[in-house]
Amino acid sequence: MSFTDRMVRGFLLTELVRGFWLTFKYMFKPKVTLNYPFEKGPISPRFRGEHALRRYPNGEERCIACKLCEAICPAMAITIEAEPRDDGSRRTTRYDIDMIKCIYCGLCQEACPVDAIVEGPNFEYATETREELYYNKDKLLANGDIWEAQIARNIEADALYR
Repeated sequence: MSFTDRMVRGFLLTELVRGFWLTFKYMFKPKVTLNYPFEKGPISPRFRGEHALRRYPNGEERCIACKLCEAICPAMAITIEAEPRDDGSRRTTRYDIDMIKCIYCGLCQEACPVDAIVEGPNFEYATETREELYYNKDKLLANGDIWEAQIARNIEADALYR
């Protein structure tokens, strides 16, 4: 670009006029900004948010204590302890996830043969202390109870790709 071209553009303020034109063009189009706490955008069915333990429709927990999720977790954030029940099946007595360590990779969800541990649609779980991010079995089952309908829809929508 030559010196005279720059002088003419500077004198005529073409950049400023183009900026005003762009502003005027978008002034009458519908807004794309969301008022976040009150409006929320769509979330993909594959979104990996807060962890949850699911139950069967009869109320029994799904986890069979196979410990595949604990073995595959690259951050070693999952701790499981299990013992056999009277009927011979095995269930967890302790299921802890350290959400501070978790890298939300989704490998625990993929490794689970009975879809017991899932990463749900909840992305709003900020806390004031670190201790609140140590999830035990009760907290995980409560998350599963709260989000079960949405989790089931997400798993159904993703079933074609599994």
